[in-house]
Amino acid sequence: SATLAMSQMSAELKAQGVDVINLSVGEPDFNTPDHIKEDAKKAIDDNFSRYSPVPGYPALRNAIVEKLKKENGLEYTAAQISCANGAKQSVCNAVLVLV
Repeated sequence: SATLAMSQMSAELKAQGVDVINLSVGEPDFNTPDHIKEDAKKAIDDNFSRYSPVPGYPALRNAIVEKLKKENGLEYTAAQISCANGAKQSVCNAVLVLV
């Protein structure tokens, strides 16, 4: 895939000493922070382990609306917010909206 090819190219350049910021696979260069691990464990314990609704969980969409209003001065409704599982899905969704 193109993603793996870019990841390999990044690794090769890095091995040559080139300063590379690899955005191809979204792999962090740090360990998962403890508070995120604990929240993930709680989500599993609470049976929060199924696929999410296609546009995202209502609570998440409402939190995004509040964040955009508070920090960015933007007015949206939860119906105008859609969450995705990653960049590929987001780009695909954007293209499908326009086509």
